[in-house]
Amino acid sequence: MAPKVVICGILTWAHEDVKELLGPIAEVVHFDSVDRADFLKGFQPGGKYEGAVAIFRDNNLTDKIGIFDQELVHGFPSSVKWIAHNGAGYDQIDVQACKAQGIVVSNTPGAVDDASATTALYLLISTFRNYAISERFLRELKWKPDGLAKRSHDLTGHTLAILGLGGIGMRLAELAHAFPMRIIYYSRHKVTDAPEWCEYFENVEEMLAQADVLSVHVPLNPNTVGLVGEKWIRALKKGAIIINTARGKVIDEDAMIRALEDGHLASVGLDVFPNEPEVNPKLLEFPHVTLLPHMGTETQDTQHKMEVRALKNIQDFLKTGSGKDIIPEMTDM
Repeated sequence: MAPKVVICGILTWAHEDVKELLGPIAEVVHFDSVDRADFLKGFQPGGKYEGAVAIFRDNNLTDKIGIFDQELVHGFPSSVKWIAHNGAGYDQIDVQACKAQGIVVSNTPGAVDDASATTALYLLISTFRNYAISERFLRELKWKPDGLAKRSHDLTGHTLAILGLGGIGMRLAELAHAFPMRIIYYSRHKVTDAPEWCEYFENVEEMLAQADVLSVHVPLNPNTVGLVGEKWIRALKKGAIIINTARGKVIDEDAMIRALEDGHLASVGLDVFPNEPEVNPKLLEFPHVTLLPHMGTETQDTQHKMEVRALKNIQDFLKTGSGKDIIPEMTDM
């Protein structure tokens, strides 16, 4: 009997890919539950998901079954050994609960790099040049705001600090270096294959003191909630800019807003927020900031790559017992 795989999400672009990648080696069952209780019931004897060994997970069913928290994970039978998350960030999965139950979690790094980095680049350009407020004025038939040049800068010659030089951070570095901008970065460890024009700082506050703009690219986990807080924000130059395409909760939003109010920060460019889809109304009071509704991977090209990569992780697991994209917390399993 072929192993059973549950597609817990809506495949938007990879309809044919799932047939090609998993069809010959697995019984593929698509999500068909009304709520969380019905979903868990499906894994019980006689249920539609009984005996499943792997789950493809997408955020688009969160409104029906919630996140993969401890309660949900503990409701999975011992047959489930792999959760292939369709996304780079996996903060909606209780990793420790999965680990305790012997379930490996994979994600889709690499597939999101270009789209997320170009989103960060847009925010970088828009905040330096004040394009967002200019477009709003034009749409209101006001032409352009007075005094705009006094607030605006070229990117060329300025210093971009990258917090977390992973795949997305590195892609942004490549794009911004073309202007050229000076690229400096801080990560847990020096990136051995980073180009020589990426300057590594062992001390994050020393890096921040030299930054004209800080772009945040770290995952959200218990250790990174509020990581960019009052101390780090105040370590930036007066008039600096913060870009965030990672997760909203990585930045202390209250501290960031205070810095905007007193002028320590000139602007921010945000694609993510702590309580999405809610946006702090105070942010809307700053006319020069650029805000996006989590557009990082909102392209058909990238979403197709993400779906395929998640499916390939399941394919690799079924064929070899492992996969290429196991999240860092589980590389020892």
